[in-house]
Amino acid sequence: MPKKETIVRARRAEREGKSPSTQAGEFVREEIEAIRKGEHGARSTQQAKRELAEAEKSQTHKPSRKRSQATLNALKREGKAAASKVALSRHSRAMARKRTSAQKSLSAKKAAQTRKAKSGRGASGKAGDTR
Repeated sequence: MPKKETIVRARRAEREGKSPSTQAGEFVREEIEAIRKGEHGARSTQQAKRELAEAEKSQTHKPSRKRSQATLNALKREGKAAASKVALSRHSRAMARKRTSAQKSLSAKKAAQTRKAKSGRGASGKAGDTR
């Protein structure tokens, strides 16, 4: 169960119109912090994201207590290396290599639109504010 402050941060990101992946990033960050503190471990760097995807599915019933406890106990037996900076860096670089040029182009176009909408004057007007 995510902490209340994490849910608040994710909702704030949603209100600001940020992408679903950015909103989900708050939950991933919480998981990584939990692993680094030693609350539990993870087998791979993808594990936090995978659990988040399961949590996002609509649940019509309350999750089983026995199953939740079993999952937590299994995670406690795993190591903490999956949340290290080196492992996360290696994982993010591998994921970046898998992105197609079309995906990168779409992402860049969306970022440009966001910058334009924020400043209201385009990038040149925004650059003038820094001088």
